[in-house]
Amino acid sequence: MGVKELFKLDGKVALITGGSRGLGLQMAEALAEMGCRLAITARKADELEEARKHLEAMGAEVLTIANDLSDTAGIPGMVEQVAQRYGTIDILVNNAGATWNAPAEDYPDHAWHKVMNLNVDALFFVAREVGRRCMIPQQSGKIINIASVAGLRGSATNVTTIAYHTSKAAAVNMTRALASEWGKYNINVNAICPGFFPSKMSAGLLEKVGDAIIARAPLHRIGGEEDLKGSVVFLASEASRHITGQALAVDGGVTAV
Repeated sequence: MGVKELFKLDGKVALITGGSRGLGLQMAEALAEMGCRLAITARKADELEEARKHLEAMGAEVLTIANDLSDTAGIPGMVEQVAQRYGTIDILVNNAGATWNAPAEDYPDHAWHKVMNLNVDALFFVAREVGRRCMIPQQSGKIINIASVAGLRGSATNVTTIAYHTSKAAAVNMTRALASEWGKYNINVNAICPGFFPSKMSAGLLEKVGDAIIARAPLHRIGGEEDLKGSVVFLASEASRHITGQALAVDGGVTAV
């Protein structure tokens, strides 16, 4: 198989959670450009509709599903809806997530549970449903969990997002554990760990630490609108068929120094 063939994704079905904006939409754009048929989920129907029009203008086939993944009881139905439309799911980009900013000693119980429920519980339950409904029966699949560099190290002293950091570390090790179990089914499970990218979720934190991050980063910048596209295409394609259980930092080199 030639190198170009290894990267081909034409006709593959990709489910992207949290795919209506931000990093999720950036990755949906990349997979659309490579010829994938898309299903994107998010909580807000208006944002999904805007994303659908944008992706269809690129030539993609798009199914949108408005749902709240923190209500984990709805996950099997969501996966079934995608499978009924397309017949299967070849690629899962587990991207939906949440954060909450508060000092650890004052961290509200409900905030902790909200972050863990979406960033850990829903992450696993979506992967479980996609695996048993589609990928295990077809003996192939690519699962890409969107973790964070926050899951690879502690936080800066002026950053108070302990639930987010904890949940993203769980996502990284869940990736390793699931890759270990599901390798026998020819399912690759990897994580992307973005550094700082401009987004609605990161806006407040970037105001506090953005300049310091840029100063520390070997590439002297934060992530941009194109900087996750190559990574998600690589991990979704046969080009990465001998890679599983790995966490790829896309952070301008911050975690290297």
